[in-house]
Amino acid sequence: MALPMTIAMAKKSRALQEQGVDLISLSLGEPDFDTPDLAKAAGIEGIEQNFSHYMPVSGYNDVRDAVVAKFQRDNDLNYTRSQIVVSTGAKQSIANLMMALVNPGDEVVVPAPYWVSYNDLAEFCGGTVVSPVAGSEQDFKISPDQLRAALSPKTKVLIFSSPNNPSGAMYRQRELEALAEVLRDFPNVVVIADEIYEYLNYGEIPHYSFARIEGMWERTATVNGMSKGYAMTGWRLGFMGAPDWLAEACDKIQSQFTSGASSIAQRAAMAALLAGPEPIQYMVRAFRERRDRFTAELRKAPKLGLGMAPGAFYAYADVRAYLDERHPTSTDLAMYLLEHGVAGVPGEAFGTPGYIRFSYAASQADLDRAAEKLVTALNAL
Repeated sequence: MALPMTIAMAKKSRALQEQGVDLISLSLGEPDFDTPDLAKAAGIEGIEQNFSHYMPVSGYNDVRDAVVAKFQRDNDLNYTRSQIVVSTGAKQSIANLMMALVNPGDEVVVPAPYWVSYNDLAEFCGGTVVSPVAGSEQDFKISPDQLRAALSPKTKVLIFSSPNNPSGAMYRQRELEALAEVLRDFPNVVVIADEIYEYLNYGEIPHYSFARIEGMWERTATVNGMSKGYAMTGWRLGFMGAPDWLAEACDKIQSQFTSGASSIAQRAAMAALLAGPEPIQYMVRAFRERRDRFTAELRKAPKLGLGMAPGAFYAYADVRAYLDERHPTSTDLAMYLLEHGVAGVPGEAFGTPGYIRFSYAASQADLDRAAEKLVTALNAL
């Protein structure tokens, strides 16, 4: 199993920077903000209150209750405490689900572009990945016909993210309902809805949870976490809501790997979840301003295809017009741009060759310099 391309590019970028190369890394999907004070204070309080012992595998009861309240408040989803599993990051939530659902020979539908770990986790469990591709021509969202063509009697799981990593695309309610209509003909398929970027929404498309659709709650696991919206990447705290049978299976699996998530991270997460999205709107406003300015600057490279993503914090650039004998793939072009001072992640990592992902979770000064370097390098081709 190879190192994820996002991590590999970040590692290469750090090595070049340590050698003194003037390099701006836009490769990792990590907010550049610090964790909000209310969460930090709750974590410190947890230490002072001696939350330093083993915790329940699925999370403290009051933390799971906070997750229940969050799902009800933000997503109109009704879960009970027993249907919540708190994990060491949303990645572990997804890994738990894959191990609970996928057996050798099963098929997992992973629409592209996709987050880099979905495929590896499915294949780790012996699954076969089927990836219908949606490029910029269809706003990076698969159609109902594509979904139907990808499904088979062997399909066990459909997994997707909205807002999407890497494209920032978001499915509208009617688009999700059209996909659900297809799934009604495949009653054994379980949906993993990855909503980790939910709060990074810039107002163009309302966020809508797949499990809200009639008949889909019973077959959907809704995954979320603290890393993106609350800038709590290092705290490693994710969670999922799912029907009892699936939550119980994930609890058993997690008990054999990590047991419960960090006690201190849980205290911090509970405070943040109960506070809701309002205290982090300063981050959302900053990301939107960066998106608008960074995208406008990149359009000074006229052959670069670039939409205005409604969510997440990525510019997923269509670079197919720049591919030639010197740079036949987007990976080759990404290496060319790396030599000119900017690190991005090529689309091959996300199942869509011909694109490069740039994260604008960076300072405005770095983004301005990066845009200048990128435009100069691309216009020289």
